[in-house]
Amino acid sequence: MSIGLKQVFNKDKTFRPKRKFDPGTQRFELHKRAQASLTSGVDLKATVQLPIGEDLNDWVAVHVVDFFNRINLIYGTVCDFCTERTCPIMSGGPKYEYRWQDDNRYKKPTALPAPQYMNLLMDWIEVQINNEHIFPTSVGVPFPKNFLQICKKILCRLFRVFVHVYIHHFDRIIMMGAEAHVNTCYKHFYYFVTELNLVDRKELEPLKEMSAQMCQ
Repeated sequence: MSIGLKQVFNKDKTFRPKRKFDPGTQRFELHKRAQASLTSGVDLKATVQLPIGEDLNDWVAVHVVDFFNRINLIYGTVCDFCTERTCPIMSGGPKYEYRWQDDNRYKKPTALPAPQYMNLLMDWIEVQINNEHIFPTSVGVPFPKNFLQICKKILCRLFRVFVHVYIHHFDRIIMMGAEAHVNTCYKHFYYFVTELNLVDRKELEPLKEMSAQMCQ
């Protein structure tokens, strides 16, 4: 990342502290391998493929945490311009509106301003990835049987952040000279979720034309 982008994507802009992997663990090694591939100029399509002999759950866990950290960072750069006045509903243009639902306060899908939706989303994901019963960090502790289903929901909701940023705030990304970085992050995310079939194709519709051009 260039010095300019480092200044744009600085730690003060993140919504939440980064979730990290403990050195010496298998997941830390997988994380290092994935990061090395990203910075080496290797074809992104190839980097997302499950390495031979590696566990699918471990591979997905590493990427879910990494995407959460990076998408959180991307939204953090535009969140000052994403307000209840500018974005009174969480949407991706006039065709797509995203409503929030959880197991706590919002039992039914509820229309919310984009910044409120984003806060709830990041809080919700943070709870998931910091839950040892869902994302275990101790060696030998198994993932829950529904782990991939949980990750599919997380990734589906993270995709909505890309939709909102690209459709409503990409002008700010361009003004900061950060579009190449955001595009690379998106391509990595898109290749990963389509390679492993982790996000329903219907959910990818809002950015279908852009994805077809960018991720040929």
